[in-house]
Amino acid sequence: MKDNLKNNVVLGEDDFRMLKQYAESFTGGAENEMSLSYELNRAIVVENNELPPDSIRLNSYVKVKELMTNKEMEFSIVMPAFADFNQRKISVLTPMGSALIGLCKGETVEWKVPAGMKKFKVLDVVQLQA
Repeated sequence: MKDNLKNNVVLGEDDFRMLKQYAESFTGGAENEMSLSYELNRAIVVENNELPPDSIRLNSYVKVKELMTNKEMEFSIVMPAFADFNQRKISVLTPMGSALIGLCKGETVEWKVPAGMKKFKVLDVVQLQA
């Protein structure tokens, strides 16, 4: 799980507003410790222009490494309607998307994915146009 001292979830106002509305309508407000709703409820919300340039937000292109296997993965985090596995676009509602949203380059996170608990390190973040 995300370490509350090291891995603050920092989101811009626009992403926060959109994700909060979507998460509540999608899940009915239900949350568990490893869900997007949980992450949003503990997020630090800042003005869009105050976001760190290396923070993961919607439409960010990220490169992560799974620390046990050293396997690297690259993809963009998008809203569910724009998810496309063939184009390396994953939904923010997937376990990986929820785990990474709001983190910054260099941070690590332990998160439950379909294959079990995995620990990931954010290697790079590039902001793409929506």
